Amino acid sequence: MAAKKSQKGLWARVEKSVESPFWLRLFIIATALCLLAYLLNALIAEIRPYNWWGLTYGTVASLLMGGAGLYAVRRRMTKTALQWRLGKAQPWLQFHVYGGTLALLLTFMHTGFKLPTGVLTWWLWVLTIYITLSGILGVLLQKWIPKILASGLAMEVVYEWIPELIDEIRGKCDKLIQTCADPVKDFYRKNLIVALATVQPRWIYCVDITGGIQSRLKQFDYLRRFLPADEKDKLDRLETYYRTKLELDAHYTLQTALRWWMYTHVPLSLVLLILIVFHLFAVFYY
Repeated sequence: MAAKKSQKGLWARVEKSVESPFWLRLFIIATALCLLAYLLNALIAEIRPYNWWGLTYGTVASLLMGGAGLYAVRRRMTKTALQWRLGKAQPWLQFHVYGGTLALLLTFMHTGFKLPTGVLTWWLWVLTIYITLSGILGVLLQKWIPKILASGLAMEVVYEWIPELIDEIRGKCDKLIQTCADPVKDFYRKNLIVALATVQPRWIYCVDITGGIQSRLKQFDYLRRFLPADEKDKLDRLETYYRTKLELDAHYTLQTALRWWMYTHVPLSLVLLILIVFHLFAVFYY
């Protein structure tokens, strides 16, 4: 009884963590049916890439990959999709994720779970694995990064505006420091002026976004104990500006990670689709 409750609790957490439990269940059922079909198939016939069975699995895998690739087209043609009543973007995204993952399984089934032999098929095999794994990584990043930004930072910001906002903060700090006493000016020159010069991505923000900022703010505490009240106020304002700059650095770091993922996933996905077309042409024409 306890084991059943634990399994139900685990499944409930899994369903809660995905965008659409319906698509997850559909994916699990489709995966189970594919594996069952392969096992039954293997009992009655050998599966090779170029016999009827292997070609069937390969064709279905190609159709799934092509369908998954249509999400990128749908995403860039929002107005046209609305005019043609192609539905909301969310089902397209779900098919992109689950259909693309299922295509990897069918690719393995297409080769009989064996390594490919030709140069083109090796490229197709490696790219299919890479695109699928990088796609899963992208799903995790797109769920994790907005959550960590919202939970650890007090601001939201557009990526393209970050350098301009840092320039603005540096200008405010330069103006404020002109009114400060020498100890604060020395502190500013030694500890902050370089950090405020430009955006500084740090990978510590990917691990501990709050701790990465707090550790750099501790340097203000020691100086604050030796300052008169009016200088403390100025130091507090300086600390606020610096905290904002660090939060912009954190935004830049995490949003850059997401963009780098797209730069590696999308172009190679296009290469994979082009190679699939060549592969299909070679198989069915010759």
